[in-house]
Amino acid sequence: MTEPSSITQPFDSVVRRYPAREGELHSVAMNTAIVPFRIDIADDVLEDLRDRLARTRFPDEVNDDDWSYGTQLDYLKELCAYWCDEFDWRAREAELNRFEQFKTTIGGLGLHFICARSEEPNALPLLITHGWPGSVTEFSKIIEPLRNPRAYGGSASDAFHVVCPSIPGYGFSEAAKEPGMDAKRVARHFAELMARLGFDRYGAQGGDWGSAISTLLGVVDPDHCIGIHLNMLTVRPPKDSKDPLEGLSEAELTRFADRKRFTAEQMGYFRIQASKPQSLGYGLNDSPSGLAAWIVEKFRAWSDCDGDIERRFSKDDLLTNITLYWVTQTITSSTRLYRENTHSRRGMAEVSRVPTGAAIFPGELALMPRAWAEHTYNLIHWTEMPSGGHFAAMEEPELLIEDIRAFFRKVR
Repeated sequence: MTEPSSITQPFDSVVRRYPAREGELHSVAMNTAIVPFRIDIADDVLEDLRDRLARTRFPDEVNDDDWSYGTQLDYLKELCAYWCDEFDWRAREAELNRFEQFKTTIGGLGLHFICARSEEPNALPLLITHGWPGSVTEFSKIIEPLRNPRAYGGSASDAFHVVCPSIPGYGFSEAAKEPGMDAKRVARHFAELMARLGFDRYGAQGGDWGSAISTLLGVVDPDHCIGIHLNMLTVRPPKDSKDPLEGLSEAELTRFADRKRFTAEQMGYFRIQASKPQSLGYGLNDSPSGLAAWIVEKFRAWSDCDGDIERRFSKDDLLTNITLYWVTQTITSSTRLYRENTHSRRGMAEVSRVPTGAAIFPGELALMPRAWAEHTYNLIHWTEMPSGGHFAAMEEPELLIEDIRAFFRKVR
């Protein structure tokens, strides 16, 4: 690992890409400090969490072995008991603190990020963005292999400087107090972050909101973002097509129809978070069991786990992510991104023309036809994965790592 001081870059890198208006130079310079950060949650916060878990008032349920009504009561009781009595946050906190972390102020908001610089001289900067209900904890299995490929049987030529920011309003990144923090604005913040780190040339990767933000980085910063790799694609059929399904194979038609039916059953959360996130947030911010129920159901439904959530995620992995939302009290602000983006059209009609790669995991929420993706993106790389779902970095880290490497070999 590099020393924290090695990450701070001269202010001229910021001015070069984002010149201040006359008279603002000093104030901008004062806000560009990059400060080392470590996770250290206060004991009383963890004690309060355990107390609330111990006093949970669980609801009743109908017989529902397939979770069709939502999170199953028996499993939630088991998970919350483990959270209260056995889960070791301090151990997980130490694991996360293996990665160098920093905070800086962009657009008046404190932005948290992991920055794992490679020791390889030709490493490519790579910005990896999480989604909801995930966090930077999703990437704990892929950061080191991407940063130091030789230690994991790879080639030095595939090395990356890995940057994983927390989206504003998620984890340790400050939430906006005014409306308007949509995906395009987040992309602008992240472009400025890469400039502040001194990276004139970088790639972007992401799924879920990370897919939208990475795509928009190709729109707002195409002179510096050299390519984007996505493990979730949501595209529309070509506007000029009389029959958007024409030319698709039988396998594509079947898969598209199956996932369309599946997605229709999964959109209740989206409609709530895109309309009344504040009302939802009161309960989720006050009840850890309620928070766990809301999040864990998505990990089960959106992963390639065949209904057995712990086939893909350990309780510790699930609870590390959930605990991060709890101790930072960011579940409400995280869900606001749905409303902000739904009520904003900024950039949604714009198309990124930077080279794009796609990793298609079979358990993903939506599986779009390749022809539609080719119409939307400058698609130069497409991989059909044998297994995995929405949380690819956790479910199939090796498959994702190799596909990221394979795509960026084409654009480095």
